[in-house]
Amino acid sequence: MHSTINQQEINMLRSEIELLMKERHALLKVTGAAAGLIAEIDSHDLPKGAIEAAELLSASINNLTEESLQDALTSVQAAIAL
Repeated sequence: MHSTINQQEINMLRSEIELLMKERHALLKVTGAAAGLIAEIDSHDLPKGAIEAAELLSASINNLTEESLQDALTSVQAAIAL
C-alpha cells in the first residue's frame, strides 16, 4: 500500500512537471518573439500609447537572466544582434 501511494505521488509530480515544462516552452516562445519585436522596433514610429507598452515589455525582457533570454531567442530561432 505504501509503495502504491508513493508511486501515485510520483506519477502526479511527473505529470505536473511535464505540464510546467510545456508552459515554460510556450512562455519562452512568447518571450523570444517579444524580444525580437522590441529589437526591431523604431520607437519614433510608435504612437505614444504604444511606447509605454514597449518600454514595459523592454524592461521586463531586460530583467531576464542571460540564459533565460538566450533560451527564449533560441525557441523562436532568433539571434542576438550585437
